[in-house]
Amino acid sequence: MANTVNLNIDGIDVSVEAGKTVLDAAKELNIHIPTLCYHEDLCVAGNCRVCVVEQEGAKNLVASCAMPAQEGMVIHTNTHKVRNARKHIVELLLSEHNADCTKCYKNKSCELQDLASDMIISENMFLDLVPEKNYTIDNFSPSIIKDDSKCIRCQRCVRTCHDLQHVSALGVAYKGDKMKISTFFENSMFDVVCTNCGQCVIRCPTGALIEKNYIEQVWDAIHDPNVHVVVQTAPATRIALGEEFGMEAGNIVTGKLAASLRRLGFDSVLDTDFSADLTIMEEGTELLTRLKKALVDKDASVKLPMFTSCSPGWVKYIEHMYPDYLDNLSTCKSPQQMFGALVKTYYAEKKKLDPAKIVSVSIMPCTAKKFEAARPEMRGSGYQDVDLGITTRELAVMIKQAGIDFNSLPDEKFDSLMGQSTGAAVIFGATGGVMEAALRTAYELVTGREVPFENLNITAVRGMEGVREASVKIENVLPAWSFLEGVELKTAIAHGLKNAHQIMDAIKAGTANYHFVEVMGCPGGCIGGGGQPIPTTPEIRQKRADAIYREDEGMEIRKSHENPEITQIYKEFLGEPLGHKSHELLHTHYVKRKRV
Repeated sequence: MANTVNLNIDGIDVSVEAGKTVLDAAKELNIHIPTLCYHEDLCVAGNCRVCVVEQEGAKNLVASCAMPAQEGMVIHTNTHKVRNARKHIVELLLSEHNADCTKCYKNKSCELQDLASDMIISENMFLDLVPEKNYTIDNFSPSIIKDDSKCIRCQRCVRTCHDLQHVSALGVAYKGDKMKISTFFENSMFDVVCTNCGQCVIRCPTGALIEKNYIEQVWDAIHDPNVHVVVQTAPATRIALGEEFGMEAGNIVTGKLAASLRRLGFDSVLDTDFSADLTIMEEGTELLTRLKKALVDKDASVKLPMFTSCSPGWVKYIEHMYPDYLDNLSTCKSPQQMFGALVKTYYAEKKKLDPAKIVSVSIMPCTAKKFEAARPEMRGSGYQDVDLGITTRELAVMIKQAGIDFNSLPDEKFDSLMGQSTGAAVIFGATGGVMEAALRTAYELVTGREVPFENLNITAVRGMEGVREASVKIENVLPAWSFLEGVELKTAIAHGLKNAHQIMDAIKAGTANYHFVEVMGCPGGCIGGGGQPIPTTPEIRQKRADAIYREDEGMEIRKSHENPEITQIYKEFLGEPLGHKSHELLHTHYVKRKRV
């Protein structure tokens, strides 16, 4: 075939698509070639040379991740020369690496450690040749810790931040033996244009970039008899947590998740999906209100398109990069923050608790949620609404610390009162999910009929393409919404900040025209968040997304406005969407941030 090339690897013939690399060809044969700087999501770099192989006729060893497969090529992956070269490369990396592994957060999940173990690096001939360096640890960010002593300069983080996220908070500074991964003028991660998305963290092969963990603070709260500890857990957590316990990606562990949280000692085990349903009620009403003001009242001050505001990485990105569009952001807080505000008001009132003695903990797939919880805007309850945020990975550590056999746990339900949710809330975890959930409710509110897609599955907004567009024509509306008769509601979905940049530039240039835009800061949405199990690949993210939609279809209620606990909280406490009380607790405004 014209579009394939034929080569031989370790005596085995293989045909691969033209443009594939030698590393790709070896994978076709299930031949393992070690890598460090290589990552499926990133452009080829060939920095570390751990993946070198021997090519017949070539003078030097070649990096298999960067070498295109060529017709007639003969490759050897396991010669004496190759093994020695790889071993010396790992030794060189270890000579500059702080290898105090038992104290490292990435112990037993470090790719360099795995390579050293596989190659049995017991003595290192280069250790005495490398001068000591004064390394720094940057822990000023509430989300991410940067430890230069563990950096192997593979530049995965740089390519992630620049190519995948279009932020460029990290770059390469200096040359030769002084070369390092640095921020602008070596400022703290807290003081540069870092969105806290954590995509660098999940691609860093060592412990050079890790989430700032709050595990001990959560344990302290659980064991404090004077406080009441409430935990909420996000939709993307329940379809990824099992990976930390040996399960295949895409396993739904909602019941085991609830059971494990109860056994850890939380006083109340609740569900962020409840406040995701609440977000739809508030955000959907906000969108319809903006459309009325724009289409009927001809109010020029109304900003369209309206952007979703659930993703704190995206919110911080727009604050830095597109501050002129801050008024286009929905004023809705994220589900995490709505939940936190209600825990210390509505929940405290119902349970007759002093809100000052409630500790609100969230378990999120996202490192940016840690930053979001600490924002000064997030004190609608009169207290810090969410006290502690931990990732899916941190929760797995706690479960292991407690000696809980996660895989043998029975399935249990979340507690009542802010624990009931719908399928619409579950799909918040995947890119396009917020849009789909909003359309399910908004369309029905306006027309009195279900959204015209089979089984409520709005497939037009689903998928892993970077930017997707969909439109829904609104016809035969209820009298109160007559101004929307015949309107074609134009929507767009972007995931990953590089794609957000693309869609924002199109809107700014006037080449794109939408009413409603969903943006998630991480590839795949929350399922690919910076706090999710490592590794993440396109295949893994797709399996997690598939699990999200299976969970949705298995739910008894699949539309946010039909959640009885949502009806109850409006009747007993909030009044109505966009009302005074909900505006006070569930909405906020964001501000322009400097670019450093």
